[in-house]
Amino acid sequence: MAELIIQTQKIKDNIKLLGDFFSERNIEWSLITKVFSGDIEFLKKILTDEVIEKVNSIGDSRLTSLKNLKTVNPKMRTIYIKPPAKVYANEIVQYADISLNSSFGTIQALNEAAKKSNKIHQIIIMIELGELREGVKRSDIMGFYEKVFELSNIEVIGLGSNLGCMYGVEPNYDKLLQLTLYKELISAKFEKELKYISGGTSITLPLLEKNGIPKDINHFRIGEAAFFGISPLNNEQFRNLSTDCFEFRANIIELEEKKMVPDGIISDANIGHTANINKKNIGETTVKAILDFGHLDVDKENVEALDSNIKFVGVTSDMLVVDLGSNRTKKGEKKYSIGDQIIFKPNYMAVARLLNSKFIDKIFK
Repeated sequence: MAELIIQTQKIKDNIKLLGDFFSERNIEWSLITKVFSGDIEFLKKILTDEVIEKVNSIGDSRLTSLKNLKTVNPKMRTIYIKPPAKVYANEIVQYADISLNSSFGTIQALNEAAKKSNKIHQIIIMIELGELREGVKRSDIMGFYEKVFELSNIEVIGLGSNLGCMYGVEPNYDKLLQLTLYKELISAKFEKELKYISGGTSITLPLLEKNGIPKDINHFRIGEAAFFGISPLNNEQFRNLSTDCFEFRANIIELEEKKMVPDGIISDANIGHTANINKKNIGETTVKAILDFGHLDVDKENVEALDSNIKFVGVTSDMLVVDLGSNRTKKGEKKYSIGDQIIFKPNYMAVARLLNSKFIDKIFK
């Protein structure tokens, strides 16, 4: 079975380093655990007491994951990081201490659920700043807040935005400055103090380091940097965070010299995904290896072989075929044999999918 290798200590060290980085700047942050896919074993190994004390809250976008977070540590402060479905208002209030919201009808449902549970549910209202994902339209902000402030069991603790996730709109200084201006307007009109301006994510870290964001941005939601050591702004290592926390190893289950071009009539009924065929290679052969994972486990675009000489040939639901060329080193020695493993570097989406696959072994180191 193919294996996902997880370097738990490197991840914990990343979280501690980020915790110190934010503490030095008087910024609170939420560790976003979406990549864990709610895996309880993973959560237990990573979210130890010394790690949790470096984080202000733990966030996720799946109710099951929030339930598992509370199972691991009932006292853990949790945040639901996407607008919740109205039908799940009771569960959100039960498992999330804070939720991000953009729909008044849903907030009303959360208010009723909080009443029934004798709780005050805290929310951050998301504002649309151009990414065209979740967020209250800027023209509606004042009226929206006015209605929410009237709800008895809802405490508005801030406002926020989500940039860079769908269209890749960069969270630059001018965009984030809008958030700070809206906070000032809301505070002045309603005489309410909003604790958080939640405008930071992993993509914003390089800007924060260079003092390139407004000083009032005081809450970050961080996932990718903690687990992969990089910022999506430039896909480069952030500070001295570890970038090799995950490794994907697949087993060679067949190794043969085969033709480079398939033989027969190719129809639309094929279910695999293949590299482009060059008809100039008709009659030529190459050494091909079949690996024990497929499209159901992970998208091949999200894993990269450490051996740069390995080329993708094709993938089906449960197997991937690669081209090993001559399968010889420069000295003429055989490189790979049956039973050997080929090592890949997985990205964020790859790890999230691999953790969801029951056909992949998870090995914690």
